Amino acid sequence: MKGDRVEIVVDVGDGTRDYEIVATRAGRRVDVHIARGVVEVSEVTRTGVAVRTARFMAGRVLALVEHPARDPALDEE
Repeated sequence: MKGDRVEIVVDVGDGTRDYEIVATRAGRRVDVHIARGVVEVSEVTRTGVAVRTARFMAGRVLALVEHPARDPALDEE
């Protein structure tokens, strides 16, 4: 859903670097997949096609925070 975002903090040796992957259009979402020592974060369309993908070595990832988009239906209450 537009507004989904994931923040990733990675150890780069002499400090840290922050990355942010955001669902930029309506109908897109952000998926996180962790396997074989790799963290993969992708912006995905409704049909499941990855638009953008970022890959990080799992041993270097210090934090991964998922921020789901706000649901407008809950704001009306």
